[in-house]
Amino acid sequence: MSSLTQHRYLPSFHHHGCTKSTSVHRIRVYCSTKTTTTMKSKPNADQLIVEPRFAPLPTAANYPTESDTSLQSTWSHRAWVAVGCTTLLISLGESIKGSMDMNIWVEPILAGWVGYILADLGSGVYHWAIDNYGDGSTPFVGAQIEAFQGHHKWPWTITKRQFANNLHALARVVTFVVLPIDLLFHDPILQGFVAVCAGCIMFSQQFHAWAHGTKSRLPPLVVALQDSGVLVSRSQHGAHHRPPYNNNYCIVSGVWNEFLDKNQAFEAMEMILYFKLGVRPRSWSEPASEWLEDIQIASQTQSQ
Repeated sequence: MSSLTQHRYLPSFHHHGCTKSTSVHRIRVYCSTKTTTTMKSKPNADQLIVEPRFAPLPTAANYPTESDTSLQSTWSHRAWVAVGCTTLLISLGESIKGSMDMNIWVEPILAGWVGYILADLGSGVYHWAIDNYGDGSTPFVGAQIEAFQGHHKWPWTITKRQFANNLHALARVVTFVVLPIDLLFHDPILQGFVAVCAGCIMFSQQFHAWAHGTKSRLPPLVVALQDSGVLVSRSQHGAHHRPPYNNNYCIVSGVWNEFLDKNQAFEAMEMILYFKLGVRPRSWSEPASEWLEDIQIASQTQSQ
């Protein structure tokens, strides 16, 4: 497939001075399937078809603005974030109290560290899945899939999204998962793991937003945590928004990104899903117009 790479991605359109919409010639390369009346259809990786496609340049007609209500927090959003934070604090408190009662500290701290590491891996797997599979009609996560597709076109809008608006969906999940654990289990090691892991997952979208921020506008502490690798860095996540759009998926610390990309872990899972289920990931066909970032609009918005 490496021989096809040079044909799959086009130079950025935004370096030209054009301001009106034009059509560009794109080439889509994909694997076809063969079917027979006696055997189950299976993908044929050897047969390739080149399909020319015309697509218009993205326009600024309906791009999100800072005053867009979809970027603003509602009282429902704030309530879910408050409840999610409360469940996390209960879990953390249980861990600290249990550690004091049992006079153990090393094990809960190690459990929290493991939770932090696994949260980054989980964020990457989930990010990869919703970037490449499903659509707006997918049950439970359809809205998030649509949001992530819009994020690829206008990645800078995440910096305009209000705090509770950005976190409420994950806060809801954390509440339903962590609250029963808080009520049923009181082991300080388990609670240490849960508090840190669930906390990193819940706040991963905020870490994600900071990774799109400019250094001059971020709090110095956030910049220091990014530069030290505690939080995913701006440069590392920026690579995810450049062709081929199929790497650097982890958005907590990014510690897993190099390992997963170097060993082509996501590519392997994509091949398994394709040959077993015949489902193609979006990254095999992109960039399409809905994935191309509106750089001109982004630069104008960020300068405001």
